[in-house]
Amino acid sequence: MTDMIGFIGVGTMGEPMCRNLARKSGMTVLAADRDEAPLKRLAADGVKAASVDEIAESCRTIFLSLPGGKEVEEICLGPNGLTSKAKLGWTVVDLSTAPPRLARRLYAEFEGRATAFADAPVARTRQAAIDGTLSIMVGATSPTFERIEPLLRHMASEVTHCGEAGAGQTVKILNNMILFQTVVALGEALSIARANDVDGKILFETLTKGSADSFALRNHGMKAMLPGVFPERAFSTKYALKDLSYAIEMADETGVPALGADVARELMERAVELGHGEEYWPVLLRSIEDAANKD
Repeated sequence: MTDMIGFIGVGTMGEPMCRNLARKSGMTVLAADRDEAPLKRLAADGVKAASVDEIAESCRTIFLSLPGGKEVEEICLGPNGLTSKAKLGWTVVDLSTAPPRLARRLYAEFEGRATAFADAPVARTRQAAIDGTLSIMVGATSPTFERIEPLLRHMASEVTHCGEAGAGQTVKILNNMILFQTVVALGEALSIARANDVDGKILFETLTKGSADSFALRNHGMKAMLPGVFPERAFSTKYALKDLSYAIEMADETGVPALGADVARELMERAVELGHGEEYWPVLLRSIEDAANKD
């Protein structure tokens, strides 16, 4: 194997992460995806299109950036998956958001083949992925973390070792759960304010000056909910539901009530029913508005 980096999955987040890795690492990056369009765009940055088999044959370090646990499991554990191809000295880094139990299973599977594995899900927006200012939460052994941290810093301004396998996924999923619930509160507040003839812009700008200020308010609230802009090819409602389901699954497994998460899930599911499944997930505001209009 030569000293190349593999990158499987160059979608909404994967494409800019792969681009930063290629530009900043000084290493050859091979990328695989079912969609040829991002691969053609990445070619301008020296990224070479390849099959998963070619990546497995040529690369020591392989990054995954896939839609969710189902896809990660298929690539790694499915017929002719990465675990069946694993070689001494490999490091597989999963940048996707997937269940912690899957991360622990993959760690065990790869470790049994003398291959390192790390779960390293990413947080923040697509713009942060473009700018290389993501926050990455890592579950890995200390030696593995030390080895991959320099590569992760080509894509992120914050890289945190959260613990052993599965810890990165746990922290990322809970981060999203908290964010989703905060945005639910913002949606309710905005709807109540408007119903009481208070301008939403005044509400949100005033909240930034007090104890209700937050990243969610300044970004999801002021940039999406307030102007009513919920583009596609961002973090969709369906993807948000997937992440939230992982949080609720963890809660159920440990017997911890997650009532706020249940409310967020209900509003997201309603947004999907209303036809907003592919739109940026703060569109859950439409679910609140729909319920208000029916009262």
